[in-house]
Amino acid sequence: MNQAIRNSWVVALAMFALILGSLTYVQFFAAEDLNKNTDNRRSIYRDFGENRGSILVDGKAVAESVPSNDEFNYQRVYNNPELYSQLTGFFNLNGTSQLETAMNEELSGNSPQQFYDKLVQVFSGAQSQGASVELTIDPELQQLAYDLIPDGQKGSIVMMDPKTGDVLAMVSKPTYDTNALAVHDTGLIESTMAELTSIPGLSPYINPATESLLAPGSVFKLVDTAAALESGKYDADSVIPNPQEFLLPGTNTYLPNFVTGACSSRSEADFAFALAQSCNTVFAQVALELGQDNLAAQAEKFGFDTPLTIPTPVVPSHFPDNEDQAQLALSSIGQGSVTATPLQVAMISAAIANNGEQMTPNLVRSVRAPDLSVIDEPKPTKLNTSISPDTARQLTEWMVGVVDNGSASAARIPGVKVAGKTGTAEVEGRGDNAWFTGFAPADDPQVVISVVMEDVDLTTGAQLTTPSAQKLLEAVLNK
Repeated sequence: MNQAIRNSWVVALAMFALILGSLTYVQFFAAEDLNKNTDNRRSIYRDFGENRGSILVDGKAVAESVPSNDEFNYQRVYNNPELYSQLTGFFNLNGTSQLETAMNEELSGNSPQQFYDKLVQVFSGAQSQGASVELTIDPELQQLAYDLIPDGQKGSIVMMDPKTGDVLAMVSKPTYDTNALAVHDTGLIESTMAELTSIPGLSPYINPATESLLAPGSVFKLVDTAAALESGKYDADSVIPNPQEFLLPGTNTYLPNFVTGACSSRSEADFAFALAQSCNTVFAQVALELGQDNLAAQAEKFGFDTPLTIPTPVVPSHFPDNEDQAQLALSSIGQGSVTATPLQVAMISAAIANNGEQMTPNLVRSVRAPDLSVIDEPKPTKLNTSISPDTARQLTEWMVGVVDNGSASAARIPGVKVAGKTGTAEVEGRGDNAWFTGFAPADDPQVVISVVMEDVDLTTGAQLTTPSAQKLLEAVLNK
């Protein structure tokens, strides 16, 4: 009998220990992950009843919580929503996205740095209030970039300070009204979401500037050229055969130069001419000479295949590995399997503009408590040493030549040296991706830019990319 009692006590104590252990694990170790889980509706319902912090641009709220007359006490409101929807994201009972997700702890007042404030609010009975998040975005540049993408056109524009990595503008179309998803009716949220996701090229969950992987076309030739110079096999005096067609190894397919371009004027080309006129056959040969490993390594130094948040999600751009020679030649001109986000293309130019040092892109200028004290103020950080200063200077000189004498002439600004590179990527079954990337002034870069317009013909692409970049670069220089 005594043995049976002892056994029962052992079982009871073991069960008690398991229960206590489970509660301790959830309370102290798993709580953060559970709170961050977007499927955790309890956390979202709790936060809906509190005064969530604002997301600010130049001191003005682009997302804020205002008193409401329903059970949740507060309503999330987005100002100028189409302009900022893909940055702020949405906050509702069914989930969150973008900055509303990435900065949720701060906005809801639950970050570790806000523990003391939260404690004071609890014991004083004061209304709980989250921190405000100030963005690096310049509202004038954001508006101008938005206006330069025609309604109905799928495209993205990214502008950055190459010296700090601060994002100055980031817009994409199509866009949407985040207020339509900020309602307290879950049925209405679901029907609105279904309507929005039926629009071609639009997802309220995705920022195309950081999460859409596109064929980069000839802007990738900047990576080829950097790899060539860094390898020591090529320099400014190198001359490469420039046939009008190049037979892709192991195939019966010929890679042509642009038919109506100036490449046909020379049977041989140096890098200055090849970049200015974007001669495909030159870069295909250079890529095959350098080999897969050299190109992949250089792409990685520019940020390809690198996990990154800014703090919103960034899908890593990708340079393929283990390709055959024909596919490697295609990837070298931004076709084939190579993919890049608009942010990644801006990051390539930013590294060149910043003397070879690539800074980590960043959207957040500061986080402030309700009393305006600074909780966090991200400092510029180096992401990569992408290339040597000598390679950066040489690439800059050649990119200036692309604007002065080549395919990017529409980016010229009187009295200012502008560095740039255009690109066109053919997409099977659709129109082209038209690109421009560059920076200005070339001798003291203040801003870098990437512009992409998707599913366009050559003429439309040329009209919407390089001239738009010229307007945006000029707007920065005129500030």
